[in-house]
Amino acid sequence: MIIDYNIKPEDLKEKLDRFWNLSGEKILRIESEYNRDLGAPIFTVNGKYTSRGWTEWTQGFQYGSAILQFDATGDESFLKIGRENTVDKMAHHVSHVGVHDHGFNNISTYGNLLRLMKEGKLPHNEWEKNFYEMALKASGANQANRWSNTNSGGFIYSFNGPQSLFVDTIRSCRSLMIAHQLGHFLPGENDIRISLFNRGIDHLLTTAKYSVYYDEDRDIYDEWGRTAHEAIFNPNDGNYRCPNSQQGYSGYSTWMRGLAWAMLGFAEELEFLDTLQNEDFKEYKCKGHVVSKLIRGAKATCDFYIDQTAIDGIPYWDSGAPGLVRMKDYLNRPADPYNDFEPVDSSAAAIGAQGLLRLGHYLNSKGRSEVGTRFWQAGLSVISRLLESPYLSTNSEHHGILLHSVYHRPNGWDHIPEGYKAPCNESGMWGDYHIRESALYLSKIISNEPYYTFFNGII
Repeated sequence: MIIDYNIKPEDLKEKLDRFWNLSGEKILRIESEYNRDLGAPIFTVNGKYTSRGWTEWTQGFQYGSAILQFDATGDESFLKIGRENTVDKMAHHVSHVGVHDHGFNNISTYGNLLRLMKEGKLPHNEWEKNFYEMALKASGANQANRWSNTNSGGFIYSFNGPQSLFVDTIRSCRSLMIAHQLGHFLPGENDIRISLFNRGIDHLLTTAKYSVYYDEDRDIYDEWGRTAHEAIFNPNDGNYRCPNSQQGYSGYSTWMRGLAWAMLGFAEELEFLDTLQNEDFKEYKCKGHVVSKLIRGAKATCDFYIDQTAIDGIPYWDSGAPGLVRMKDYLNRPADPYNDFEPVDSSAAAIGAQGLLRLGHYLNSKGRSEVGTRFWQAGLSVISRLLESPYLSTNSEHHGILLHSVYHRPNGWDHIPEGYKAPCNESGMWGDYHIRESALYLSKIISNEPYYTFFNGII
């Protein structure tokens, strides 16, 4: 991609104001039109949200979007939607023992509501605060209990089973860290107290070691910053076996949304760890050892994103998608969401942009301005592109706010409109939520509000 080194957050204010106006309209339309009997909305077909059986990993994004809308605009009608539906619809996500998605569902709802109360945007109510905290404690412990040991640590295993580490699960580490900061732990056999913090750190380190590549000849496709969607381990002895992919083209190519989850996951956890003391890392060599591993993973993945996206910062869905060879010089021109061969994935851009911004901000705060500025400006460049045509959805009839998201290309789940040969013009609930999250991040910077993190008010 080509990075715009002149753009500033303030330059995006007009685009952001327009975005929030459109975003509110979309949330209200979904609230009035979506058939809840279908389950959680996943993606759109012909502009209308529908579901797709796998897991209901997007329900927190649905109601979390309304909470973010309230945070950005102060319109209490959206707070009502988010708060009431969190109480009515999200309890089973707290107690769900079969998924790796607690960070997605529960930080987006209970976590955001607790954050807003701690920030003073909601009136303080002790019982309401305790309710949110109880949900987050239980969520973190349930997620940590889904655990596989390796020969050098361990990880939260995916819904595929105890052999499977997904790169996207890095964002569920937030659940463990929040629960730990709230004073919780995982009670085990014989009342052993299992540290949620240690399990979160172990998962981060395992992801950095096995899900990310560093040009070290692990295989002939080893490239700086490449990620594998899934890392496979032998559950009997904890040894790593091979890369794999569920939603990407191959274990030896990079599913770009998986890369983006890693970019953001590493960056936000670096911000969290920055608030802790050396003594909190007594089970590890030292705080610096852990932080250095996460910085390496964050920089590598962000570098890969910058190198492997089109000049406007929008990626195609997988770096090794087979149809790309038919699109000559595709990285040296703006991404084309209407091409005949491979879809772009705007949701990966929305997620990855926030990772770029957070890593840039973090590195700049540490005096590493040369590399920090590169990532920060790359993040601004991507967000600026997403807030305009053809990615911003201005059609009032369309449920989505971010067009050209891709869900599961290998399974053929993404809608291909009549007259086109590849998926386009549709939205995914995860993409809509994360463009709102990125927009809120910049809106708060522009308005000089407290810096936005998942742990605001908890530390």
